[in-house]
Amino acid sequence: MKNKIKKLATFFRESGKETYASMAFMGVGQILNGQFGKGMLYMLTEIAFMLYFGFTGITDIIGFFTLGTNKADAWAGIVGDNSVIMLLRGIFAWIALAGLIWMYISNIKDAHFYAEEKHNNKMLPSLKNDISSILDKNFYKAALFLPLLGVAVFNILPIIFMILIAFTNYGGKIVPPELVDWTFDSFKKLVVLGELSQSFVKILGWNLLWAFASTLFNYFAGLGLALLYNKKCVKGKAIWRAFPILAYAIPGFITLLAFKYMFSNGGPINNIIVDNGGQIIDFLGINSKWMARGIGFFINAWLSVPSIMLLATGVLSNINNDLYEAADIDGASSFLQFRKITLPFVIFSTTPVLISQFIGNFNNFGVFFFLRSDVLSDGYFLASDTDLLINWLYRMSIDNNYYAIGAAISLVIFAITSIVSLSVYVRSAAYKKEDTFR
Repeated sequence: MKNKIKKLATFFRESGKETYASMAFMGVGQILNGQFGKGMLYMLTEIAFMLYFGFTGITDIIGFFTLGTNKADAWAGIVGDNSVIMLLRGIFAWIALAGLIWMYISNIKDAHFYAEEKHNNKMLPSLKNDISSILDKNFYKAALFLPLLGVAVFNILPIIFMILIAFTNYGGKIVPPELVDWTFDSFKKLVVLGELSQSFVKILGWNLLWAFASTLFNYFAGLGLALLYNKKCVKGKAIWRAFPILAYAIPGFITLLAFKYMFSNGGPINNIIVDNGGQIIDFLGINSKWMARGIGFFINAWLSVPSIMLLATGVLSNINNDLYEAADIDGASSFLQFRKITLPFVIFSTTPVLISQFIGNFNNFGVFFFLRSDVLSDGYFLASDTDLLINWLYRMSIDNNYYAIGAAISLVIFAITSIVSLSVYVRSAAYKKEDTFR
């Protein structure tokens, strides 16, 4: 911190009139340096920002904090404030303010740098030279401008909006024309004792169990199939590999709908049971908690194991066979070879994929949405006992308009997946021992 302060003090001490002129108004320093084109662009940019903030920007920033003060009344003809629109406009205003600050600092640095160049009797580039540089040496900056702008508008802005919605009371009965307020009630409802918090704890516990169990089972099942198909004693390997690949190639939602029909009360499985003298089994009904969860595990494995098998097959082909020959000479058993040679190599190579599998399973919306989207269980607030957090978020926000609580749940999901993923990765051999298997 002290070094930064010293550098800043040195910068101001060594700055000339050009730098201070750019501090007073963007572009003036460039004009004093003789770079009239660049200086005019900086000046026009500041004027554009000033007009924006003068007409609407300042109002939008104020509206960001208040979220409206004038409630609409259609009968009285009062248009009123729309809190959600004001929040969006406020976010845009803050982004514009950040852009202005960045441009202002860039303008000062540019004026200072070229003032020193001019003092050293060096030729300063004209606006034409700067444009040529952007289209030649710095073409990547011009090429990335529009994609970055698109990411900011269509990705970053919605993410910021979703995060901020979690800190409001938006949803339920409080939707425009009602005024929305800033509050932490959504998070309080998730942790304070009550029906909502009890549902949150139960769904979170089940979500964690599902994510870890599914990831481990699918991973080792896929690895097991890959090891089995690599055995020399297995005949017709291409045919056997085709079956899992075909299951993987079929679109997931079609598979999910097919399994839902198979396990429904009028599906083929129950028809076979009834034809053999049995009674209909309610596989996916309201009282079929663990049976439905087990079916979900099976279907998720059906969809995920083939991809792990294909990945593991490629990884296994890169293991040096000399290691196994040396292990055979030393008298190591097959299990010991797997534990000491195969497993470390495969895990090292596939740790990022394993983490992505965990995140995918934690946020696996499709399985239980297609199987039991019409089921609401006792003891759960607007959820079933098979719902994951992502399913509950959908029910809360889309089906029942609890947008703030849904946004709070999404932040919890993000926190859990990011913390677990980063913690596992930085402790893995793929991160710590990058050169081990090279």
